[in-house]
Amino acid sequence: MASFVTSRVLSYFLTNSELKPRSRVRVQSVSGGNSKGLPSDSVQMNGASLIGEEEKNGVLIDRGIGEKEKTGGRADAWNASLKCGVEKKCVKDVISSHLDVLWDDGYGTKTVKDYFEEAKEMIRPDGGPPRWFCPVECGQPLKDSPVLLFCPGLDGVGSALALHHKALGKVFEVRCLHIPVRDRTPFEGLVTIVEKTVRLEHASSPNKPIYLVGDSFGGCLVLATAAHNPEIDLVVILANPATSFDRSQLQPLFPLSEAWPDELYNAVPYLLSFIMGDPVKMARVNIDHRLPRRLQIEQLFQNLIALLPCLSDLVDIVPKDTLIWKLKLLKSAASYTNSRIHAVKAEVLVLSSGNDYMLPSGDEAQRLKSSLKNCTVRYFKDNGHTILLEDGVNLLTVIKGTGKYRRSRTINFVTDFVPPSMSEFKYGYDELVGLLSFATGSAMFSTLDDGKIVKGLHGVPNEGPVLFVGNHMLMGLEACSLVLEFLRERNIMVHGIAHPDVLREREWVSSPEFSFTDWMKVMGAVPVTASNLFKLLSTKSHVLLYPGGARESLHHRGEEYRLFWPDQQEFVRMAARFGATIVPFGTVGKDDIAELVLDYKDLMKIPVLNDYIRNATSSSIRIRDKSKGEVANQELYLPGLLPKLPGRFYFLFGKPIATKGRKEEILKDRENAKQLYLHIKSEVEGCIAYLLKKREEDPYRNIVDRTVYHALHSPLHEVPAFDP
Repeated sequence: MASFVTSRVLSYFLTNSELKPRSRVRVQSVSGGNSKGLPSDSVQMNGASLIGEEEKNGVLIDRGIGEKEKTGGRADAWNASLKCGVEKKCVKDVISSHLDVLWDDGYGTKTVKDYFEEAKEMIRPDGGPPRWFCPVECGQPLKDSPVLLFCPGLDGVGSALALHHKALGKVFEVRCLHIPVRDRTPFEGLVTIVEKTVRLEHASSPNKPIYLVGDSFGGCLVLATAAHNPEIDLVVILANPATSFDRSQLQPLFPLSEAWPDELYNAVPYLLSFIMGDPVKMARVNIDHRLPRRLQIEQLFQNLIALLPCLSDLVDIVPKDTLIWKLKLLKSAASYTNSRIHAVKAEVLVLSSGNDYMLPSGDEAQRLKSSLKNCTVRYFKDNGHTILLEDGVNLLTVIKGTGKYRRSRTINFVTDFVPPSMSEFKYGYDELVGLLSFATGSAMFSTLDDGKIVKGLHGVPNEGPVLFVGNHMLMGLEACSLVLEFLRERNIMVHGIAHPDVLREREWVSSPEFSFTDWMKVMGAVPVTASNLFKLLSTKSHVLLYPGGARESLHHRGEEYRLFWPDQQEFVRMAARFGATIVPFGTVGKDDIAELVLDYKDLMKIPVLNDYIRNATSSSIRIRDKSKGEVANQELYLPGLLPKLPGRFYFLFGKPIATKGRKEEILKDRENAKQLYLHIKSEVEGCIAYLLKKREEDPYRNIVDRTVYHALHSPLHEVPAFDP
């Protein structure tokens, strides 16, 4: 059976010659028997030969660059690195244009120990210059994926993205810069290498962004490159950038490095390892948070013990003379970059650690945010300097959540969306809304085509486009449970249409952490616009729409379960245009969670507080004008709530309403559209009334009863409710 050789040794290097750093070598056995991995001596890193088992079995080699006529001298340069007497045939991999929902991003399968093992292979002296390589774990990216160039920190190995290779490799063409241990290229020379690659990539795909990820020292490299190329569309991601090196807490100790005796230096890496990173956060990377606490502690202890022997490898990765050189390089890099930072026009994302004992990364993030024109900061208070090797930071998740992933010059919230992975779903289900899920114990019901109501989501169509239309509960608390339950039970991605203010960047927050708002984007939420709804339905998506919007979500006292819908049939005509199936649904349970004691009218009667609310809402985005009636009164505020002993959330999805084949009658006849609109509204109200009545029959409506049942019988999501 054909299989890809995934030996770590095949992290194939691309030298900085005229060869465009865009190609990859993939060796595939087609002998029909058991495949054999390449021995470590069968691949010479700097382009000598591929020998051994491949000659026996025959291989298919995808060079990824086509014939010589198309690439000029580049094909010769590439073929020179494949001097073996095997049959060479170009093979086109099947490149997917999308990812499945709950795909495997590999996060938690790689650890810092893997980083050290890879580093030991890559630091062997070969006399070569700094060069780019493509990690084999990255695999084949999606069609039209942008390129991502990673610049390493002080170690220079280029494998600090080891924990993220598989995830990033799905949506980026990943290239990592390797700076050999004995290399003494000055900072300006390294900038030239990165800049040359950036310009080659831009010339090849001028309409795609180029991602530059810089870790510590690499942050200086990518910022300097961005300053030199303001006309190129760059997305710069900085992980604790070393632009603050002159203000490092360890600055007084660095001049002593040359005086360290060799015997003492063998102990220095152990000291630096605890200063540069958080060993506990590193050791927690591959621990399943669903395990009992006792097992988590046992595995953490084992990981820490396994990590200790690896620290001695730091002496080989950064020997004494190299450390002295790198410290001088850091000083010149920070000075060079800071003198040119005013010229950076790129889109910038800064990842800042709260426990960085090497650099003042928190203060530096704020400085960069105020100095750069388009800069976003995310603060990780529990992480250390080596943030990319620590638990709690999935780089692709951060890129998605901050809205930085795009395949063209402008972001498209629909076509650029990357569905949540399994690790993201687990975190969202267990950590993000775990307490809410436990407290509300959502019970889901749906209606079959014959009108029968059943437990679960079996009545919801698999094939899109599907438009879910329902009522907002107080503050939209039900949306999270709804989206996650569809992922868990049906493996269906439901895109929520959210108010733009909910997804907007909070500019007034000085040290914004990766927030619930960011997770909403990861889980498919998009701003409510006609354009986004059009794109979602045109791509046959499942879409969640609340016609009542903020007015319904932030209703007043005495308005529980009342619909505030516009008079216009906005969504009906859009659904008919694409033949979407409309599923009306109702949700109840907010009155069992909290009591609304202070609404907007009450708060506006309180001196000082009313002025604060006016100022806070004056800049909010208005998605409906006053002519739309009561639904346009969308004042955003935080109501006064009195918590209750939690009851339960109930969802009922009504009988699906097909619009396929009715396009002409609905689009051309407003009366038909109105009748359908009123029918949908009536169905939602009917679902709400049904649930309000039937929940009285639920023996597990109270959290205490559900908790006891859960402890004795089954998982929380299987706690029974009333019989439909």
